Amino acid sequence: MQRRLFLAASLAAQIPGASTSAAPPPAADRALTRIALGSCADQRDRQPIWEAIHGWRPDLMLMAGDNVYGDSFASDLLELREAYLVADRVPGYARMKRDLPVMAIWDDHDYGVNDAGAEFPWKQRSKDLFCAFWGVAADDPRRGREGLHHARIFGPPGRRVQVVLLDTRWFRSPLRRTDQRGAAGRERYLPDDDPEKTMLGEAQWRWLAEQLRQPADLRLIVSSIQVVVEGHGWERWGNLPRERERLYALIAETRASGVVFLSGDRHLGAFYRQTEGVPYPLHEMTSSGLTKSYRSREPGPNRLGEILGEVNFGTVAIDWRAGRVDLALRDVLGAPQRQLALELGELRAR
Repeated sequence: MQRRLFLAASLAAQIPGASTSAAPPPAADRALTRIALGSCADQRDRQPIWEAIHGWRPDLMLMAGDNVYGDSFASDLLELREAYLVADRVPGYARMKRDLPVMAIWDDHDYGVNDAGAEFPWKQRSKDLFCAFWGVAADDPRRGREGLHHARIFGPPGRRVQVVLLDTRWFRSPLRRTDQRGAAGRERYLPDDDPEKTMLGEAQWRWLAEQLRQPADLRLIVSSIQVVVEGHGWERWGNLPRERERLYALIAETRASGVVFLSGDRHLGAFYRQTEGVPYPLHEMTSSGLTKSYRSREPGPNRLGEILGEVNFGTVAIDWRAGRVDLALRDVLGAPQRQLALELGELRAR
């Protein structure tokens, strides 16, 4: 207790992110061609992968959650504050914040505690720390509403990229716990068909509908947890199947073309495709993590190819002339280890 009080006093005057100014976002009319994706960066681990990320020279960096590991069990959120301060001293991380335009969303370990949802009692304090670390402006809409969902559109007509960051923590209902902890496909949670439960909350659902009605040629929807994935019992949208069906239905209703899901969380990299119950094939790239890795043997019935069980970052390369999007999962040296090519013309309802 004495150590906690001492640390709380020593950190009280320090603002996360104060030592690293944030790079400005790309201009709204700039056509993006190179976007990088990362998640799961434990500030206590070595982080050599930043050199490869900087070397790839992305126009935009997307941080998909677990951007630090600061699980906290008291209202002072001491562990989370300390995690941000340590991360800000990691040279590659600090350089990323300074030199690369970044859009970020949280997952459980930078929200406050493992697998937490709407019930987390100190989420407003956690949000304040997130906004300070990532340099969210005082007049940014995120400051004045619940949750951290956020979106931007870049590029002229015909080359518009919409980036949508979903908040899968602030509003999310409790998950149904497994009856066979650790069993294959039932590791932690089971699907719950309760119509009262939500992933996004009604306010965020309305906001998302507005975003999907805006014109865009490619829509990168970032969800900290996996979306289309089947075959495991960890956190995923499939834990609340009615909510995932609602997401698919909203894409169809709004005729939102160009959707590609990007996710993290799992400490592995992989590609997935959903073809049933959707207006066109929906693809997902999971890139996790920047310092974490896990060699899973899950079946992955809608996975494309093998899992990448080593530290990785994801890349989205857009060839506007050819109408093609090249997704890649890259290792610590920046070499592509898994690749998937998508035709923009196929990412729309017929």
